[in-house]
Amino acid sequence: MASKRTQALLYARRAAMAGIAVLLLVAGVRSSWGAAQHVMLAKGREHGTMTVAACGSGTCTGPYVPDGPTARHPRVTIDKSVAAKKGVRIPVVLKPGTTEAVRAGAPGILHAWAPLGGSLLLAALVVAGGLRMTRLAWGAALTGGALLGGAFLAL
Repeated sequence: MASKRTQALLYARRAAMAGIAVLLLVAGVRSSWGAAQHVMLAKGREHGTMTVAACGSGTCTGPYVPDGPTARHPRVTIDKSVAAKKGVRIPVVLKPGTTEAVRAGAPGILHAWAPLGGSLLLAALVVAGGLRMTRLAWGAALTGGALLGGAFLAL
């Protein structure tokens, strides 16, 4: 009887750890998709160049010059972690209906998916420790680390 109870507890533990790992990955994708959709599915959105004029505690602002025949925006905002320093020109995509910009191109894609990289690193710990699947854990950790490192180097 104790053997069946032990087996049931082992299956419950594995199911709980798998659920936590999946929850971490879903949270990473969900938090990344908010910015990534504008960068990756940029067709039909306003493209242009932003010149960083001033930075506050969390955002930077500056004038926006569109690439095509769209409206010129005197001031757009972008996340401070994406903007380099004052006077730098950054290719951006505007979120529809707002003056909020996201960085365009490969650096923008890597920066947008950075939360997924962090969740991959956290999920790797759960997979290695809770599920005892070390190869899968190493793969997730290396993928997450590469994504975060690429985002750091691209920006």
